[in-house]
Amino acid sequence: MSALIRPASIDDVSAIVEIENKTNQMPWSKAQFLSSMEVGHYSAVMHKEDNILGFAIYSPIIPESHLLNIAIDPAHQGKGLGDKLLQQIILQNKTIGVKMISLEVRVSNLPAINLYEKRGFHKDAIRPNYYSGSPKEDALLMSLKI
Repeated sequence: MSALIRPASIDDVSAIVEIENKTNQMPWSKAQFLSSMEVGHYSAVMHKEDNILGFAIYSPIIPESHLLNIAIDPAHQGKGLGDKLLQQIILQNKTIGVKMISLEVRVSNLPAINLYEKRGFHKDAIRPNYYSGSPKEDALLMSLKI
């Protein structure tokens, strides 16, 4: 599948929220996505024609960057799109002078952890009870030097 990646716009927020609700146990609200854009976080969408397949949001404070959120619509998972999107986010960060990307991921999210490790991220620490919900879940902190 030949999907393209471009900066996200306000017009993409509804599709982003729809993907977020399908993929995240504790999803961001539409207001949180809008606020993220307003404060200047970088955001990208992966699309094929007018169909949004996935998104990523990150916050660079050079020389570091924090990957805040990344997801692929479940209907399009398992096709390498998450890997393609992650590679693009790494490249964008490198291009603007970022030296290290960090993130948190649920310890139970093995597909994501495997993807991050495939792209060179290292496991740094566990943050206990980071994710709310019942039961609470630990976050695995990971980072990549670029």
